Amino acid sequence: MEEITARLFEMRDLKFRDFNAKLIPGTDKESVIGVRSPALRQYAKELLKGEGWREFVEELPHVYHEENLLHGYILGNLKADYEEVMERIETFLPYVNNWAVCDTICPKIFRKYPERVYEKIREWVRSDHVYTVRFGLVSLLQFFLDENFDPAMLDLAAGIHREEYYINIAVAWYLSFALIKQYEAALPLLESRRLDPWIQNKTIQKAIESYRISPERKEYLRTLRIKKQKEEKR
Repeated sequence: MEEITARLFEMRDLKFRDFNAKLIPGTDKESVIGVRSPALRQYAKELLKGEGWREFVEELPHVYHEENLLHGYILGNLKADYEEVMERIETFLPYVNNWAVCDTICPKIFRKYPERVYEKIREWVRSDHVYTVRFGLVSLLQFFLDENFDPAMLDLAAGIHREEYYINIAVAWYLSFALIKQYEAALPLLESRRLDPWIQNKTIQKAIESYRISPERKEYLRTLRIKKQKEEKR
Protein backbone atom coordinates (compact mmCIF):
# COMPACT_ATOMS: atom_id res chain seq x y z
CA MET A 1 0.00 0.00 0.00
CA GLU A 2 2.72 2.48 0.97
CA GLU A 3 4.73 1.62 -2.14
CA ILE A 4 1.71 2.18 -4.40
CA THR A 5 0.89 5.53 -2.81
CA ALA A 6 4.54 6.60 -3.02
CA ARG A 7 4.59 5.69 -6.73
CA LEU A 8 1.50 7.82 -7.32
CA PHE A 9 3.20 10.80 -5.69
CA GLU A 10 6.22 10.27 -7.94
CA MET A 11 3.91 10.73 -10.95
CA ARG A 12 2.15 13.83 -9.67
CA ASP A 13 1.72 17.05 -11.62
CA LEU A 14 0.75 19.89 -9.28
CA LYS A 15 -0.63 22.14 -12.02
CA PHE A 16 -2.81 19.28 -13.22
CA ARG A 17 -3.86 18.63 -9.61
CA ASP A 18 -5.03 22.23 -9.19
CA PHE A 19 -6.99 22.06 -12.45
CA ASN A 20 -8.45 18.61 -11.94
CA ALA A 21 -9.60 19.22 -8.36
CA LYS A 22 -11.95 21.93 -9.66
CA LEU A 23 -13.74 19.38 -11.86
CA ILE A 24 -14.71 17.13 -8.96
CA PRO A 25 -17.25 18.90 -6.73
CA GLY A 26 -17.12 17.99 -3.07
CA THR A 27 -13.60 16.58 -3.26
CA ASP A 28 -11.00 17.96 -0.88
CA LYS A 29 -8.10 19.33 -2.91
CA GLU A 30 -5.67 17.75 -0.46
CA SER A 31 -6.99 14.31 -1.37
CA VAL A 32 -6.07 14.85 -5.05
CA ILE A 33 -2.48 13.94 -5.91
CA GLY A 34 -2.54 15.08 -9.53
CA VAL A 35 -1.77 12.03 -11.72
CA ARG A 36 -2.92 11.98 -15.32
CA SER A 37 -5.18 9.18 -16.56
CA PRO A 38 -2.74 7.60 -19.08
CA ALA A 39 -0.17 7.15 -16.32
CA LEU A 40 -2.79 5.62 -14.00
CA ARG A 41 -3.99 3.21 -16.69
CA GLN A 42 -0.43 2.11 -17.40
CA TYR A 43 0.32 1.67 -13.70
CA ALA A 44 -2.83 -0.45 -13.24
CA LYS A 45 -1.64 -2.79 -16.01
CA GLU A 46 1.78 -2.95 -14.39
CA LEU A 47 0.30 -3.87 -11.01
CA LEU A 48 -1.85 -6.60 -12.53
CA LYS A 49 1.28 -8.40 -13.71
CA GLY A 50 2.07 -9.18 -10.07
CA GLU A 51 0.10 -9.80 -6.89
CA GLY A 52 0.46 -6.46 -5.06
CA TRP A 53 -2.84 -5.21 -6.46
CA ARG A 54 -4.77 -7.70 -4.33
CA GLU A 55 -3.87 -6.10 -1.01
CA PHE A 56 -4.42 -2.66 -2.53
CA VAL A 57 -8.03 -3.29 -3.64
CA GLU A 58 -8.91 -4.91 -0.34
CA GLU A 59 -7.74 -1.94 1.77
CA LEU A 60 -10.81 0.30 1.76
CA PRO A 61 -11.51 3.14 1.99
CA HIS A 62 -8.62 4.68 0.09
CA VAL A 63 -7.25 8.05 1.12
CA TYR A 64 -6.51 9.67 -2.24
CA HIS A 65 -8.63 10.30 -5.31
CA GLU A 66 -6.02 8.69 -7.56
CA GLU A 67 -6.05 5.56 -5.43
CA ASN A 68 -9.75 5.24 -6.20
CA LEU A 69 -9.10 5.86 -9.89
CA LEU A 70 -6.35 3.26 -9.90
CA HIS A 71 -8.73 0.82 -8.22
CA GLY A 72 -11.25 1.45 -11.00
CA TYR A 73 -8.68 0.84 -13.74
CA ILE A 74 -7.59 -2.38 -12.05
CA LEU A 75 -11.18 -3.66 -11.99
CA GLY A 76 -11.59 -2.74 -15.64
CA ASN A 77 -8.59 -4.82 -16.69
CA LEU A 78 -8.82 -7.62 -14.16
CA LYS A 79 -8.45 -11.05 -15.77
CA ALA A 80 -10.46 -13.25 -13.43
CA ASP A 81 -13.72 -15.16 -13.54
CA TYR A 82 -17.00 -13.29 -13.61
CA GLU A 83 -17.86 -14.02 -9.98
CA GLU A 84 -14.61 -12.58 -8.66
CA VAL A 85 -14.79 -9.46 -10.80
CA MET A 86 -18.40 -8.80 -9.81
CA GLU A 87 -17.68 -9.38 -6.13
CA ARG A 88 -14.81 -6.91 -6.22
CA ILE A 89 -16.94 -4.33 -8.07
CA GLU A 90 -19.77 -4.58 -5.57
CA THR A 91 -17.31 -4.29 -2.70
CA PHE A 92 -15.86 -1.10 -4.20
CA LEU A 93 -19.06 0.66 -5.34
CA PRO A 94 -20.13 1.92 -1.87
CA TYR A 95 -16.80 3.77 -1.63
CA VAL A 96 -17.13 5.50 -5.00
CA ASN A 97 -17.74 9.14 -4.15
CA ASN A 98 -17.56 11.09 -7.40
CA TRP A 99 -18.37 10.86 -11.10
CA ALA A 100 -14.74 10.58 -12.22
CA VAL A 101 -14.07 7.40 -10.25
CA CYS A 102 -17.47 5.96 -11.19
CA ASP A 103 -16.90 6.45 -14.91
CA THR A 104 -13.43 4.91 -14.72
CA ILE A 105 -14.81 1.45 -13.93
CA CYS A 106 -15.31 -0.30 -17.27
CA PRO A 107 -14.89 -4.07 -16.79
CA LYS A 108 -14.02 -5.73 -20.08
CA ILE A 109 -15.49 -9.01 -18.83
CA PHE A 110 -19.00 -7.48 -18.96
CA ARG A 111 -19.08 -8.08 -22.72
CA LYS A 112 -18.95 -11.83 -22.16
CA TYR A 113 -21.93 -12.04 -19.79
CA PRO A 114 -24.56 -9.53 -20.96
CA GLU A 115 -27.57 -11.27 -19.42
CA ARG A 116 -25.99 -11.58 -15.98
CA VAL A 117 -24.65 -8.03 -16.08
CA TYR A 118 -28.03 -6.64 -17.09
CA GLU A 119 -29.65 -8.28 -14.09
CA LYS A 120 -27.09 -6.55 -11.90
CA ILE A 121 -27.76 -3.24 -13.62
CA ARG A 122 -31.43 -3.58 -12.77
CA GLU A 123 -30.39 -3.88 -9.12
CA TRP A 124 -27.85 -1.06 -9.23
CA VAL A 125 -30.26 1.54 -10.61
CA ARG A 126 -32.53 0.94 -7.61
CA SER A 127 -29.73 1.63 -5.14
CA ASP A 128 -29.83 4.49 -2.62
CA HIS A 129 -26.18 5.22 -3.41
CA VAL A 130 -25.82 7.89 -6.11
CA TYR A 131 -22.77 6.45 -7.81
CA THR A 132 -24.05 2.88 -7.79
CA VAL A 133 -27.04 4.12 -9.79
CA ARG A 134 -24.77 6.09 -12.08
CA PHE A 135 -22.51 3.06 -12.57
CA GLY A 136 -25.52 1.05 -13.70
CA LEU A 137 -26.45 3.73 -16.24
CA VAL A 138 -22.90 4.13 -17.51
CA SER A 139 -22.68 0.35 -17.92
CA LEU A 140 -25.87 0.43 -19.99
CA LEU A 141 -24.27 3.06 -22.20
CA GLN A 142 -20.98 1.23 -22.58
CA PHE A 143 -22.19 -2.33 -23.10
CA PHE A 144 -25.85 -2.35 -24.15
CA LEU A 145 -26.38 0.01 -27.08
CA ASP A 146 -25.18 -2.29 -29.83
CA GLU A 147 -25.81 -6.03 -30.24
CA ASN A 148 -27.08 -6.38 -26.67
CA PHE A 149 -29.60 -3.55 -26.92
CA ASP A 150 -33.20 -4.11 -25.86
CA PRO A 151 -35.83 -1.30 -26.05
CA ALA A 152 -36.88 -2.20 -22.50
CA MET A 153 -33.58 -0.70 -21.36
CA LEU A 154 -34.83 2.73 -22.42
CA ASP A 155 -37.79 2.35 -20.08
CA LEU A 156 -35.46 1.25 -17.29
CA ALA A 157 -33.49 4.49 -17.59
CA ALA A 158 -36.57 6.65 -18.10
CA GLY A 159 -38.14 5.15 -14.99
CA ILE A 160 -35.41 6.51 -12.71
CA HIS A 161 -36.85 9.48 -10.83
CA ARG A 162 -34.21 11.01 -8.60
CA GLU A 163 -33.10 14.50 -7.64
CA GLU A 164 -29.34 13.95 -7.74
CA TYR A 165 -27.60 15.77 -10.59
CA TYR A 166 -25.06 13.02 -11.29
CA ILE A 167 -27.83 10.51 -11.76
CA ASN A 168 -29.96 12.72 -13.98
CA ILE A 169 -27.06 13.77 -16.18
CA ALA A 170 -26.19 10.08 -16.59
CA VAL A 171 -29.76 9.31 -17.69
CA ALA A 172 -29.54 12.11 -20.27
CA TRP A 173 -26.10 10.96 -21.38
CA TYR A 174 -27.34 7.40 -21.88
CA LEU A 175 -30.47 8.49 -23.77
CA SER A 176 -28.47 10.81 -26.03
CA PHE A 177 -26.27 7.87 -27.03
CA ALA A 178 -29.41 5.80 -27.55
CA LEU A 179 -30.53 8.44 -30.05
CA ILE A 180 -27.16 8.14 -31.77
CA LYS A 181 -27.08 4.34 -31.93
CA GLN A 182 -30.75 3.28 -31.72
CA TYR A 183 -32.59 6.31 -33.08
CA GLU A 184 -35.82 4.62 -34.17
CA ALA A 185 -36.21 2.88 -30.82
CA ALA A 186 -35.31 5.91 -28.69
CA LEU A 187 -37.20 8.63 -30.55
CA PRO A 188 -40.72 7.69 -29.32
CA LEU A 189 -39.57 8.23 -25.74
CA LEU A 190 -38.69 11.83 -26.55
CA GLU A 191 -41.86 12.30 -28.59
CA SER A 192 -44.01 11.11 -25.68
CA ARG A 193 -42.57 13.92 -23.52
CA ARG A 194 -42.88 11.75 -20.44
CA LEU A 195 -39.33 12.42 -19.36
CA ASP A 196 -38.53 14.97 -16.70
CA PRO A 197 -38.23 18.27 -18.68
CA TRP A 198 -34.63 18.83 -17.59
CA ILE A 199 -33.63 15.33 -18.70
CA GLN A 200 -35.55 15.68 -21.99
CA ASN A 201 -33.80 18.93 -22.87
CA LYS A 202 -30.37 17.77 -21.74
CA THR A 203 -30.76 14.56 -23.78
CA ILE A 204 -31.57 16.60 -26.88
CA GLN A 205 -28.72 19.03 -26.22
CA LYS A 206 -26.17 16.23 -25.97
CA ALA A 207 -27.57 14.39 -28.99
CA ILE A 208 -27.44 17.40 -31.31
CA GLU A 209 -23.83 18.04 -30.27
CA SER A 210 -22.89 14.72 -31.89
CA TYR A 211 -21.58 14.57 -35.45
CA ARG A 212 -23.14 11.09 -35.73
CA ILE A 213 -26.68 12.45 -35.95
CA SER A 214 -27.78 13.91 -39.29
CA PRO A 215 -28.72 17.61 -39.61
CA GLU A 216 -32.30 16.59 -40.43
CA ARG A 217 -32.65 14.55 -37.27
CA LYS A 218 -31.07 17.31 -35.20
CA GLU A 219 -33.58 19.78 -36.54
CA TYR A 220 -36.48 17.53 -35.57
CA LEU A 221 -35.03 16.87 -32.12
CA ARG A 222 -34.94 20.62 -31.49
CA THR A 223 -38.72 20.71 -31.90
CA LEU A 224 -39.05 18.23 -29.03
CA ARG A 225 -37.50 20.53 -26.44
CA ILE A 226 -39.74 21.46 -23.54
CA LYS A 227 -40.00 25.18 -22.91
CA LYS A 228 -37.87 26.29 -19.99
CA GLN A 229 -40.71 27.84 -18.04
CA LYS A 230 -42.16 24.35 -17.72
CA GLU A 231 -38.96 22.86 -16.39
CA GLU A 232 -38.65 22.08 -12.73
CA LYS A 233 -35.78 23.88 -11.05
CA ARG A 234 -32.89 21.72 -9.88
